[in-house]
Amino acid sequence: MSGNQRVLVVGMGVAGIAAAARLRRAGWAPVIVERAAERRTGGYFVALFGAGHAAAERLGILEHLHDRASVLPGVDMDRDGTTRPGMSYADMPGKPWLVLRGDVEQAAFATLPDDVEVRYSTTPTAIEQDAGGVDVTLLDTGTGETVTERFDLVVGADGLRSTVRELAFGKHERYLRRLGYMVAAFGFRGTPPGLAPGQAATLLEPDRSMWVFAFADHDPTILLSYRTDDVDAEFGRTPVESVRAAFGPQPAGSTLGAVLDEMENADALLFDSAEQAHVESWHRGRVVLLGDAAWCVTLFAGMGVSSALMAVDLLGTLLERRPGDLEGVLTEWEDGLRPYIGHYQENAPGDRRIFVVDNRAQIMLRRVIPKLGRTRLGKRLTDRIMRVDDVVKYKTADVVGEIMGRPPREERRVA
Repeated sequence: MSGNQRVLVVGMGVAGIAAAARLRRAGWAPVIVERAAERRTGGYFVALFGAGHAAAERLGILEHLHDRASVLPGVDMDRDGTTRPGMSYADMPGKPWLVLRGDVEQAAFATLPDDVEVRYSTTPTAIEQDAGGVDVTLLDTGTGETVTERFDLVVGADGLRSTVRELAFGKHERYLRRLGYMVAAFGFRGTPPGLAPGQAATLLEPDRSMWVFAFADHDPTILLSYRTDDVDAEFGRTPVESVRAAFGPQPAGSTLGAVLDEMENADALLFDSAEQAHVESWHRGRVVLLGDAAWCVTLFAGMGVSSALMAVDLLGTLLERRPGDLEGVLTEWEDGLRPYIGHYQENAPGDRRIFVVDNRAQIMLRRVIPKLGRTRLGKRLTDRIMRVDDVVKYKTADVVGEIMGRPPREERRVA
């Protein structure tokens, strides 16, 4: 496809920036629009599993990243300060890189060519398409001015509550599914009391938990999560009120107490319900969704960033290999990714138990896992509990490499 092919990328998170950079390499002319007034920085902990690692390397992003995982062993703790050997996320099968979301966004931005146009404080308000292109009305929220422009492709990379999805596919209620859990994530300045610098920790109680994600060269980030029967009620209060109510009425203790106090003054607090997006097709004509807008697997799956990078890598590769066949490319792209994304979504409720346990029996099981792993038989058992075979197949493998190594769908049908 020639350089005259214009693509509108909506959203300037990891998926949007990486998509614009990769499509520019493929010969397209991207325009990025972002509703915020400037590019965000910072962010909470994310994991980069092998599938995302391989995609990031091909995208040129990996050279701008490094694993921030701490070498200190993690601890499991109680509110009264009692600690015992525990697991950190760096101990998960597949040994993912531990980074900040801002790290990946900055790394993706470093690959973005200077000639890619970026418009801040801009959001689409209407999307109309025909066989030859897409007319998009864009609102400058700073000036109130609107303009309608024509594009050959629109990429919706604007998150769970995607404006592109709502304009081109339908209302959010049709696609979003709540899991019944709330999450609060933020950066902690310094080290929580009771922990050493660079020491990860978990505080697990039935239906609620605190995770301290520790880094070797950065302040930790915190994840607080809890079950709720009424998500709307949680949003009806301030985040601080909802989280404190969920972790009360017992005394918080020094570590959890300091975390809750820090949350009140956090510069950037993520407070949201854990929800998945289930869209029957990720593309309609010349409009395609990717990342959380298309399939949000929730942070419990640990594959949000990795799956976005996989999707961008595959899309750019297919567009280069099959120029002039946009519908065929988008169909093949979706066919290739569906089995993996479907697996992440299907297993997210089970992966949730890594973060938030249901009962004290699960807590006790978690506490014996580090001991079981010291023997050959025990390691086989823990590998089974942690579904290591699934992790190797779906999370640590070079997913895009495997997809591209298969014959096209037409050839597979003949075979």
